[in-house]
Amino acid sequence: MNEIESYIDQIDAKRKEAYIKLYEVIQEHLPSGFEPVLQYGMPTFVVPLNTYPKGYLNRTDEPLPFISIGVQKNHIALYHMGLYGMEELKEWFEREYAERVPTKLNMGKSCIRFTNTKTIPYDLIGELSEKVTVKEWINKYETGHRNSE
Repeated sequence: MNEIESYIDQIDAKRKEAYIKLYEVIQEHLPSGFEPVLQYGMPTFVVPLNTYPKGYLNRTDEPLPFISIGVQKNHIALYHMGLYGMEELKEWFEREYAERVPTKLNMGKSCIRFTNTKTIPYDLIGELSEKVTVKEWINKYETGHRNSE
């Protein structure tokens, strides 16, 4: 059993099925080039070091994160770094969520919190996952990272 399978195996029964479906939707819809790893204690889709050897924050042993999915005490958390760094993407997602989902969006800077597993908009998350390629994410990361130095 690999690290991601071990993580999923430990999820409580009431969230496990929704978590697995969310993970699979993201994996199915992400453009090619992202890889699933366990990073920050949760499954994370990253730009692998062989694609972006500079690594995250110039740590050559830490791949550049893009989407992470974790289980917290009261919710499933989806961390999408593009929502934090790409204003047009964030605006699109907020607008689409409001139109398609009957519940209020519970979101921080890059974290979408799903407290009710019955209202997870899998189709919308699939579309969100498709919107940024590895190359676009690297370019956005480098532009934003240079601006913050």
